[in-house]
Amino acid sequence: MSETSSEPKIACRDVWKVFGRTPERVLSAISPEQTHAQVLEQTGHVVAVRGVSFDVRKGETFVVMGLSGSGKSTLVRCISRLTDPTRGEILFDGRDIMQMSETELRELRRHKISMVFQNFGLFPHRRVIDNVAYGLEVRGVPKRERLETAARMIELVGLSGWEYHLPRQLSGGMQQRVGLARALAVDPEILLFDEPFSALDPLIRREMQDELLRLQSTLHKTSIFITHDFAEALKLGDRIAIMRHGQFVQVGTPEELVLHPRNDYVNAFVKDAPRAKVITAATIMQPCPPGLDRSGCPTVSPDTSLEQLMPLLIDTEQPLLVINGHTQPLGYVDRVQVLQALVLAE
Repeated sequence: MSETSSEPKIACRDVWKVFGRTPERVLSAISPEQTHAQVLEQTGHVVAVRGVSFDVRKGETFVVMGLSGSGKSTLVRCISRLTDPTRGEILFDGRDIMQMSETELRELRRHKISMVFQNFGLFPHRRVIDNVAYGLEVRGVPKRERLETAARMIELVGLSGWEYHLPRQLSGGMQQRVGLARALAVDPEILLFDEPFSALDPLIRREMQDELLRLQSTLHKTSIFITHDFAEALKLGDRIAIMRHGQFVQVGTPEELVLHPRNDYVNAFVKDAPRAKVITAATIMQPCPPGLDRSGCPTVSPDTSLEQLMPLLIDTEQPLLVINGHTQPLGYVDRVQVLQALVLAE
């Protein structure tokens, strides 16, 4: 997971999006007791996003997970103002983009925000390198400079040698890498992903998830990632928001959601989650007793998962010291603690 700062890079405050002929009038008349279906039946309007508020810190990957129709894609389009919210504030570095002029908004999209969509959106008659360089071309960057940048991005996403091919000559996974390289080429501060891997075969999808994690470990971009796949959310997210009927049901780290689901709806997603991949040493560790002999004890970081701890404990009779950059350990983990955590996770 990525390193993050405490200050929000993006902040949404009471964001609503109502689709229909008179959204403002309907929004003003909605009561908290009215359900999504009741509003549609009584007014003919769809409340796609309903009073959503959250912060995304610099360098964080914030995942919005929900089933079809939950409002997640509408929310990310509101954040970029591809769709204008009916009400609310969307703050970028503390500035409300709802107050920006068309010129300011266009500059924001050109220089600060990049989006990656499910359908790739590549130009079919442009070579890979020209597709990747497109955003720089729009900015007016000289041809030599933009092609050099595009070549670096192509190498970064593992497509060296494919620079002069057309999109139709690439597999779906390779085309999505081109889309990712194009988004990165403009060096955005914010990356918005709208279910980018959902159309890919499972194996290619996992490869793209791994690729995104690799890039994030180096680039530390602030990202909002939309998905309907809870396993994908667990793998990619520093924090996850579960969305239903336009509202956030629960927001937390993968570990918090798996260990402490707020209600039956969240529990339905987490009950089959791979808990050994999610539960960490920080959760199960015990304080080091005064007489513990620390010499020869292997060390692990607090975010080491149970899955990663198990082979380490097989190879040693010693407990594992949990270290976080300090000489004094935060605690220790042994085989008994890991086994107990696995049994309790069943």
